[in-house]
Amino acid sequence: SPSAPMKLRDAPSACPSLWRCLPCPPAELRLDLVLSSGQSFRWWESSPGAWTGVLGERVWTLRQDGDRLWYTVYGEEDEHKEEEERDGCPAKAAKLDGAETDQILRDYFQLDVGLSALYRAWGAADPLFRKVADDFPGVRLLRQDPVECLFSFICTSNNHVSRITAMIERLCQAFGRRLCCLDTRPFHAFPPLSALTGPPSPCRCHCHLAMASSVLMSFCCVPAGADAEARLRTLGFGYRAKFVSGSARAIAEGLGTEGLHHLRTVPYTEARRVLCALPGVGAKVADCVCLSSLDKAEAVPVDTHVWHIARQRYGVALGSKSLTPRAYQEIGDFFRGLWGPRAGWAQAV
Repeated sequence: SPSAPMKLRDAPSACPSLWRCLPCPPAELRLDLVLSSGQSFRWWESSPGAWTGVLGERVWTLRQDGDRLWYTVYGEEDEHKEEEERDGCPAKAAKLDGAETDQILRDYFQLDVGLSALYRAWGAADPLFRKVADDFPGVRLLRQDPVECLFSFICTSNNHVSRITAMIERLCQAFGRRLCCLDTRPFHAFPPLSALTGPPSPCRCHCHLAMASSVLMSFCCVPAGADAEARLRTLGFGYRAKFVSGSARAIAEGLGTEGLHHLRTVPYTEARRVLCALPGVGAKVADCVCLSSLDKAEAVPVDTHVWHIARQRYGVALGSKSLTPRAYQEIGDFFRGLWGPRAGWAQAV
C-alpha cells in the first residue's frame, strides 16, 4: 500500500539542503510564461511562483529568484519508506546527483540557447515582434520527451489548456507508474507505449486513498478488463481515444520508442512526414511535436489564429481564403524567411 504523503517544498527556505540552483536571468527564462503556455501539461503552480510537476520520471518543484532558477527533486515513495524526518525534511534527497539534475533541467529548458540574442535578431527583422517582445520576455521552447509530447498534442485537437491538462492527468493516473504523493496529491509518470498498447492493467491511481474530488474518482476507477481505447473513452477522451491507442500501436509495431527519438536526427520534412502518417496527427500536431521534442526549431505550427495574423498583420498573400495545406505551407515558409532557423521559437512568443 502507498506510504504516507511527503510534504511539498515550495521554497528553498523549506529544507535548504534539498534545493539547488542554476544561474538563469529572467530574460533567458520566465517560468510563469513558459510552464503555463500550453507547451507541456504536467506542471502546476503549487504556490505563488512555485511550479511542481513530473520530468524524467521524477517529481520536481521549481521557482525563480532574481537571476537564479531553484529546484528540488522528490524521492519515490519506496525510497522514503525507511527514512526518518528531521524538522519536517526527509533525511535523504532523491537518489540523483546534482550534476545529473542540473543537466536534466539545462536540457529541458535548452539553456544553452541564448534567448536574449535571438530576441534582438527577431526584433531587428520584424517590427511587430519588437512591439510585443518587451511584454513577453524569457519565452523559450521546452525540449520534451517525444512520446509524452506526441500523445499530449494528439489530445489538443478542438480542446483548451485546462481540459487537456485534466485529460493528461487522468491518462497518467490510469496508465502510468505512481511516483509519490505530495500533501495528498498523487503524481504519476507518463505511461510508456506498452501501457497504451499491451494487455490491460489494473487501475494504478489509488484514488480511493488520495482523491478528494468525486469527479476525478469517477474518471479514475476504470474497468481493468477494458482495452486501452475503451479505458480512454471511459476517461473522457472521446474520439481522441482511438487516435491515442492507434498511434501507440502504430509506433510499437513500427518505429518503436527508439525510432521516435531518432527523428531528432533526421531533417524536419522527414520527421514531419513520419508523424503525419500516424492516426490523429495532422500538420499542426506534427509541427508541435517537431518543435517541442524533436529539435526542429524551424517548425511553425499554424492554426486559424496564426493564419489570421499572417494575413491581417503581416499581409501575407495566400492563394486561398481558408487554411488549406498549401496555405499552411506558405505561412510556415513566410515566417521561416522572416525569423530564420528558430522561427518556431519566435512564434511561441
